[in-house]
Amino acid sequence: MSDSRQTRSALVIGGGIAGPVTAMALRQAGIEATVYEAYPHTAEGAGAGLSLAPNGLDALDAIGLGHLVRPLGKPMAGIVLQDWAGRRLGEFGNPPGVPPMQFLRRAELYRALYQEAERRGVRIEHGKRLVGVEEGADQVTALFADGTRTTADVLIGADGLRSTVRPLVDPAAPGPQYAGLISFGAELERVAVPGTEDRMNMSFGKRAFFGYQVFEDASAVWFVNLPHREPMTAAEVQRTPARQWLPRLREAFAEDGTPATRLIEATDPDQLIIVGPMENMPAVPTWSRGRLVLVGDAVHAPSSSSGQGASLAIESAIQLARCLRDLPHPQAFAAYEAERRPRVEKIIRATTRKNGAKAAGPVGRVLNAWALRVFSKLVKPAKMAWMFDYRIDWEARVTAAPSPSATGPVTRSAPSAAR
Repeated sequence: MSDSRQTRSALVIGGGIAGPVTAMALRQAGIEATVYEAYPHTAEGAGAGLSLAPNGLDALDAIGLGHLVRPLGKPMAGIVLQDWAGRRLGEFGNPPGVPPMQFLRRAELYRALYQEAERRGVRIEHGKRLVGVEEGADQVTALFADGTRTTADVLIGADGLRSTVRPLVDPAAPGPQYAGLISFGAELERVAVPGTEDRMNMSFGKRAFFGYQVFEDASAVWFVNLPHREPMTAAEVQRTPARQWLPRLREAFAEDGTPATRLIEATDPDQLIIVGPMENMPAVPTWSRGRLVLVGDAVHAPSSSSGQGASLAIESAIQLARCLRDLPHPQAFAAYEAERRPRVEKIIRATTRKNGAKAAGPVGRVLNAWALRVFSKLVKPAKMAWMFDYRIDWEARVTAAPSPSATGPVTRSAPSAAR
């Protein structure tokens, strides 16, 4: 790069989904990026399923990754909403001409991205828990718990919902808030339940929310959002073994007329995925400061109800790389936030309403069922096209947005509770 103010190197904190995508996008933009992951090992086999929306797949195409991910997914052509008796409340599908969403195993998506990042020359270091930063006029240095330190032009927090980087950007930044629900799920190889014709069925049961999809090969996935008034950490939820959770989940749907109890009964304890508490992430006021910036769930984390979490993280990773390619970092961060904030916050607002409906009591569930039946008749798929019809033109040059105020050299330490 001819302009001495341009970004040449980046430290990417977090090695989940957003981290490798960010690093690969930066590398395509001509910026050297290294990923630093707190955990000492890879996340092979970890996590449940997730949905990847057409806009997320299109974003991956911008950096040549879409063809690696598409074969991993199974189509989700729409969502059928039901009440506790299995009565149809409505159906929501993609707008005409929009490809279906894809259901993927998180572990398979992670593996594909991780291996491709390594193939492209991205270095991924494990056992690197960030504990602080030292920021100067020309560089930023990451300080790790093992006593090592490393320096680059910018530092990018792609470290998820409980980001260590977020409070370094803004000590007053909000954290995730408990949504009143605990999540569980399972993948079953073969079930004696009729297929769902490429649609995810979701039911507002009398006591809990249940979703399932049965594929053409008779395999199935299901998930439960179980209301729980008192907040619980993931560790607390997982402390109760699966063999104790399964009877409680069956009991939650004992009065419902959906296949929930049959699918739960067909699940062995070792198949149950105890996801943990569902959480909402409030709007984050400050996305960047100095040479630090946030991306993905660290700064905008819709819950799983949106079906857009991974897709939004991928979009933001690639857009951030484009901005850093074309602008000095203060202007790049401003342009990135100006482009991304309106879109992600609109989707998050809609998601928060969905979680409130899932956590409602018996009377609220009756009212929600009535409201959903009316809503599904009024809302046409074409009105949701804005969510899916999002394209990234990698070749287009990014123009500057208003720049944030400059900050001087500073040293900051991560909170002691950071991972």
